[in-house]
Amino acid sequence: MDFFDSLSPTTQIFVIFIGLAVLFLAVFSNNKKNKGKLYDRKRRSFRDNYYTRKKDKE
Repeated sequence: MDFFDSLSPTTQIFVIFIGLAVLFLAVFSNNKKNKGKLYDRKRRSFRDNYYTRKKDKE
């Protein structure tokens, strides 16, 4: 942490702010991706897929 301590206090605050912004964007995009997966899961029907696959095998 010598590099971080050698920076001026203003620069330290700026670096911390940029780091938090990057983390926020990463969490936000991950949350959006997970919501999309859950939404797709709600539309799927196990029964319909099962009968479709069973019909295809015959």
